Amino acid sequence: MEHAQERASTPGANGAAEPPGRAERTERTGAGATTGIALELLVHGVGGATPEKMLNDPRTVRITGDDTAAVFRRADDAGAEDRPADPHGAPVREAYVWCNLTSGNGTRALWLLLLPFMVVNLAHWMRPTARDRQRTVRLYGLLVRLAGLTLTVLLVAAACEVALDLTAWQCAGTRACAEAHSWLGFLSPAESGGGWWSPPGRRLALAAVVPAALTGLLWFLSRRTWRAYESQRPMAHAPEPADENIRTALGRPGFWYGRRLVARLRAAHTAAGLLTVAAALGSAAARHDRQPGGPAILETLAGLLYVSLAAGAVAVVWVVCRRGRSERHLDQELDARLVRLLPGGALALLLLTAVYAGWSRPGWRSAGRLPGDTTFGTLALLQGVIVVVLAVVAHLLYRAHPDPRAAMRGLGGPAVATLACALGGVMSGGVSQRVADWLDGTGATIEGPPVLLTWQASVIPAVLLVVLGLIGWLARRTLQLRRAELDAVEQDYDDGSGEPMDAARTRRIASMRAMAALTDRAPRIVGITTAVTLLLGATALIGARITDDTPGDASHGAYAVVQGAAETAQALGSWLIGVGFLLFVTWGRRAYKDPAARRTIGILWDVGTFWPRASHPFAPPCYAERAVPDLTWRMATWTEATGGRLVISGHSQGSVLAAAAAWQLKPSVRRRVALLTYGSPLERLYGRWFPAHFGPAALTSLHHDVACWRNLYRLTDPIGGPVHLPGDCGPEVDRAPLRDPLAYGRSKEHPLPSPILGHSDYQADPAFAEEREKLLARLRPREALPGPRPGTGAQGSSGRSSG
Repeated sequence: MEHAQERASTPGANGAAEPPGRAERTERTGAGATTGIALELLVHGVGGATPEKMLNDPRTVRITGDDTAAVFRRADDAGAEDRPADPHGAPVREAYVWCNLTSGNGTRALWLLLLPFMVVNLAHWMRPTARDRQRTVRLYGLLVRLAGLTLTVLLVAAACEVALDLTAWQCAGTRACAEAHSWLGFLSPAESGGGWWSPPGRRLALAAVVPAALTGLLWFLSRRTWRAYESQRPMAHAPEPADENIRTALGRPGFWYGRRLVARLRAAHTAAGLLTVAAALGSAAARHDRQPGGPAILETLAGLLYVSLAAGAVAVVWVVCRRGRSERHLDQELDARLVRLLPGGALALLLLTAVYAGWSRPGWRSAGRLPGDTTFGTLALLQGVIVVVLAVVAHLLYRAHPDPRAAMRGLGGPAVATLACALGGVMSGGVSQRVADWLDGTGATIEGPPVLLTWQASVIPAVLLVVLGLIGWLARRTLQLRRAELDAVEQDYDDGSGEPMDAARTRRIASMRAMAALTDRAPRIVGITTAVTLLLGATALIGARITDDTPGDASHGAYAVVQGAAETAQALGSWLIGVGFLLFVTWGRRAYKDPAARRTIGILWDVGTFWPRASHPFAPPCYAERAVPDLTWRMATWTEATGGRLVISGHSQGSVLAAAAAWQLKPSVRRRVALLTYGSPLERLYGRWFPAHFGPAALTSLHHDVACWRNLYRLTDPIGGPVHLPGDCGPEVDRAPLRDPLAYGRSKEHPLPSPILGHSDYQADPAFAEEREKLLARLRPREALPGPRPGTGAQGSSGRSSG
């Protein structure tokens, strides 16, 4: 790919960047040529694209940007502003390429570890639409942040279970297990002959390095991405009266600049992870020291340890609860003391705990398990309570302003938070179970992981049965929809010739339409899966607490059917967790080495990391905090410097970025920009799952604030769909569904069979160029723009003519 140096710019009279030579260009070509130029800014969707493919030219140059995200043009268009505009009105085409933000180097494979954090972060943005309910909205955000905090503690607790309990306490303390793993010999009292590291406290102190290092890795990844993403400042502008017309928070100056909150949450979650390690390390020693007959000084230190851990936990929860997002202004402050002192204090407490645990205690022997059941049981109970309260709050918000298009009647956020907690539990249980099996083999030499983790693994087959039932229902529904679409396809492609139609071709088109329609059934699938997961999770928690034994052992003495089912579920759950864990590790390893696999993971992040890190600082970074300012700066500076017409053209996820960037423009610039979206999930996915930010009011506001907007979609597209604006706005924005395929059979225009394109290649449809020309025709140069229309009120002003 050919790269050009970034073009230098100098401040113009209005403070905006102005390309060099504009005065000479104006003298040479006249103002009319300058204002007559048109630009189409293309934004690709998920999975990425090369500039050569987007611009349909093998020779491209980078106009501005870096290796992570940049704007490209055809080499022949590099200096388009220096020559007269195209007399036929053809626009200069630019491509904004942002795929490296989510699928760049091999370290992106580490983001797989952050999947539960990404999912719980999505729950923050799924709240229902709320007006004049600020306290309830703050409570909603607070609950999601607390759910995110429990996930951090859960992940670190799982690492402590593996390193401290299974490895250092159980295996190293058991002669048979230590003999089977020679690398543990120096920790084993029997194998090392009572070596320096063999006492239980010192073994635990050494093993604590593993979860502490994991916490440090999460801190490092978050800080590294924080500097690369959240440090990109959005374009600031003086407030204009029309700014109040925007009905979504995405237009607020500080929405895409969350450095302060992420820094605070990173400090709190890092401290929480270190405190979890300190609690796991010190609790075993403190439990021994508080027994009758122990040294008084160590008993006193045990009490001080518990007090310090409680104080640290209160400080962490206070920081998480104290402050949410600051969106109404560009908050450039950082809580420097808190960011340094909170993790530093937790690290100091961990080091002191390691010294305390490593103190010599003659006669102390490791036996049984560490108290992991209490830890994991408390976390599971706390997560269940948070999710239930979150559902109540979401229902109150939805009931205040019902939106019939909102997914799950506003309960999408609590459902996703439940799935995040379940995913975290499966990952932690899977790692613990696999390590226990690896250490123990078939010898039954150690106790194994906590009972609760075994119960949670045992309910996985029941969840999978429900999922398989839902898949069967979807298959049946697909067949029903296909039968209904057969007649519609024949009507759409009936040319009136009376010739019989190809039955196989008709069935294939109808099948594509039916499968594309399954996207709209996702809320029901998520709702049922969430309800079953929550119910079975509660059953596992109660069963583990009542029996204090694994399901197989607890069922002894019951009916043969019950005992067989319990043992089968336990064995199958353990096997499924093992397979899932191996697949997870294999996928991560492949993604680290294989760019193609990394791009596949990048598609997942394209959808999941659009939103800023509002509830979990260890979630993968928000690429939109770089992409949206990039697009905003490009549109604002180009229109200000040239006065030309600009169409921002977004495909799939690129249409979401385009809309977000348009909201960030000041109203006087927004009225000079046209929006062309195709294959867009703006309403079908974002409007339904994120109604507070992409609901009907927000999209209607966007329609009235930009100069003009046109949306293209196909019935065979499983992602894109109509915008569904209410009233007369709907047909003005949504074009009738495009034909897919373009031709049913062979013809003079299409001598070869036309493919079914689905979600791709919208620009191959003649309707694309037709709609783009109409948008450019409706745009007017800067000098011809009128002022705001009187009486537009909350709908904003656009100065558009209908048509």
